Amino acid sequence: MKIRDAVPSDIPSIAAIYAHHVAKGTGTFEEEAPTASELAGRMTKVQQAGSAWLVAEDEFGNIAGYGYYAQYRDRSAYRFAAEDSIYVRDDVRGQGVGKALVAALLERAALQGFRQMIAVIGDSENVGSIGLHLSLGFRQVGVLRAVGMKFNRWVDVVLMQRPLGESDRSVPE
Repeated sequence: MKIRDAVPSDIPSIAAIYAHHVAKGTGTFEEEAPTASELAGRMTKVQQAGSAWLVAEDEFGNIAGYGYYAQYRDRSAYRFAAEDSIYVRDDVRGQGVGKALVAALLERAALQGFRQMIAVIGDSENVGSIGLHLSLGFRQVGVLRAVGMKFNRWVDVVLMQRPLGESDRSVPE
């Protein structure tokens, strides 16, 4: 498996992966899949901010998953906290694609100067994503109960956090 920066020609594969998660899962709270053009705009915004949008290629060069991070919230005081997002093709779930993507995102975010990585996981029943994040040193810091409604049921959000680099041991310059 190869992890690399996403390029515009990856957008159709990224859009297909995300559309599946929108239609079938609660990991995203979007209920209508964005167009490829909308996803291209999101990717450009993340990359222009200096953050990473990565893809994982399988042994055949096909996109097996993608992930990115961006500043956790827009307000300036959050400038050292990032939030990750990962989506994996359904047929390769549980094969290490997500873990490889998150590990690469953690490394890139730390190099960029972020001190905390936040995971905002849709659905407290999303044991795969929760377990993946736990395996990479995240800890659960909260649950927002019944804040989403998808597929005609209430959905929680699990908040997880992992320190990066110096974390809070020093004040950035």
